[in-house]
Amino acid sequence: MTRTELKALRRRYETELFESVLPFWVRHSPDRGNGGFFNCLDRDGRVYDTTKHVWLQGRQVWMLSKLCRTVEPRKDWLELARSGAEFLRKHCRLPDGRVAFSVSAEGKPVYVQRKIFSECFYVLALSEYARAADEPALLKEAQSQFEKIWAWAFDWTKVGRPSYPGETPKQSLAVPMILLNLMEELSDGDPRPYSAEVDECIRRLRLHVKADTRRVHEFTAPDGSLLDSPDGRLLNPGHAIEAGWFLQHWAARLKRDDLSREAADIVRWSFESGWDAEHGGLFYFQDAEGFSALPLESRMKLWWPHCEALYAHLLNYSITRSPADRDAFKKTDAYAFSKFRDPEYGEWFGYLDRRGEPTHRFKGGPYKGCFHVPRALWLCWRLLKTLEERP
Repeated sequence: MTRTELKALRRRYETELFESVLPFWVRHSPDRGNGGFFNCLDRDGRVYDTTKHVWLQGRQVWMLSKLCRTVEPRKDWLELARSGAEFLRKHCRLPDGRVAFSVSAEGKPVYVQRKIFSECFYVLALSEYARAADEPALLKEAQSQFEKIWAWAFDWTKVGRPSYPGETPKQSLAVPMILLNLMEELSDGDPRPYSAEVDECIRRLRLHVKADTRRVHEFTAPDGSLLDSPDGRLLNPGHAIEAGWFLQHWAARLKRDDLSREAADIVRWSFESGWDAEHGGLFYFQDAEGFSALPLESRMKLWWPHCEALYAHLLNYSITRSPADRDAFKKTDAYAFSKFRDPEYGEWFGYLDRRGEPTHRFKGGPYKGCFHVPRALWLCWRLLKTLEERP
């Protein structure tokens, strides 16, 4: 890409992040009475449900804190992050060390998942806010909570998930990939504090990657062998692409070219197989053998896989200078900005049908909040600045 093209892209991502997406959340999401954030926002920002979803509380605290640290130490961003962090610590962490999935507007528990992801986003929030606000005690709290997460991560019976005799043992790509991202954030990019845990997560993540078929399976047997079932055949292009750039970050920190090449291939293979040649965009789920994937939303186009693909392709291109990586970024960029972006009210739609028409008008819901869109825009904007400044 020419310097002129890079400059135009950088300006567009900067404008979208700081003049459209972030102002939408800063304007509409804060709960000034109870603290924390409303997540369920209609197209124009009106609150349609006051239930607060803890994944999104944590993610928004992280996003605002990260911008304070890497862009500008703005008091309004930090104050919102403080409100969210205090709400998390006061209301969302349960007496047994678990973290609720959702709470009422006032902070009373509504639902607790038998998984580890609410805990992960709680740690993500505290670790970044601790650095932005210069509160080292909160960083220690986040590190202590991570020790609990690690003890629970690969055996969910420890968080109350039942196990039945007829179940087929399996492992999920989601666990090692989220832990890799979490350790990157906790250690602020330093590979030393969690070296053994990072190696274990990389080992587990690679069990899902099948180079002979150029596929990344969402679930495998614990030893990495394939499962002959709908779960075993399930492909999740967005997850695999996100795992690819998480792995690429660790490849750079560990100075491992072999891992960098594998990470780049994970992104490329998942994009190639997941792209809808007829209507454009990434399918949400696929079946590796061509059967109908069981999740009913499989043929839909969701916001977050495209956000992950934007950054993953640009990151690949920054390393390889490959025309294929550049073209994949441009293809994703053209689709995402034309289909998901809402020029009238700001932010992006989250859910499209196969042809690219919005199926839901809301901008925030139980799983969509101030995270994937602003994170991708921030990561791409930062990387485009770097590319623009290179000789």
